[in-house]
Amino acid sequence: MMKTAQDYAWFEKDFPDIAEAYCFTLVHGLSPAEVMSRLEGHPEAPARGIPAFIDAAITRSDLVETHRQLVAMTTLGAWTLLIEHNGYLGVTENRALPASAGATWVSHFVNVNGVGTFFWAEDQELQLCFDLIFPEDRWGNAPDELVEVMGRIGFHFDEEAAETDLSTPAAFALAEYVTGVAITPTLLQETTFNCSTVQVR
Repeated sequence: MMKTAQDYAWFEKDFPDIAEAYCFTLVHGLSPAEVMSRLEGHPEAPARGIPAFIDAAITRSDLVETHRQLVAMTTLGAWTLLIEHNGYLGVTENRALPASAGATWVSHFVNVNGVGTFFWAEDQELQLCFDLIFPEDRWGNAPDELVEVMGRIGFHFDEEAAETDLSTPAAFALAEYVTGVAITPTLLQETTFNCSTVQVR
């Protein structure tokens, strides 16, 4: 059964500290170590649960000074999940596309200003990219392939603004539709994530 935005409404309610500024990326065909190798990441101490990961990211003042991003990672079946707090590496085209060689790369991001992006690439080819608030403006090799699905999931295409902004939970639901991987509260709360730092500029 297809998940919709309502099925991910818990994210903003249960994890507000990361929901306001996050990037979630799912990569098929590469292990966490392989992804970090392509991104030239450096291993850091693991973190159990998203709250601990956020604390680690916030308290590392050296990351800002050295322009590095702390990334949490785990394996979900054949997929690697990467999570960034207040980051955007997963939707940065000049980093994500080269890293997606021979792999599927699905990422979505939101920042504190309400800017958001959905990004789907296959083997260095961008398939779909759009602003979460303006899903009618899409680009990539297959910009219209998921239009019907996006509407059913909860993206709003009408000119008149929706009463409730469901773009963030809709992004999670769309990522699950493309990848088949569900993100759950238990996963975010109880997983011990491997962590690395990656140069962002």
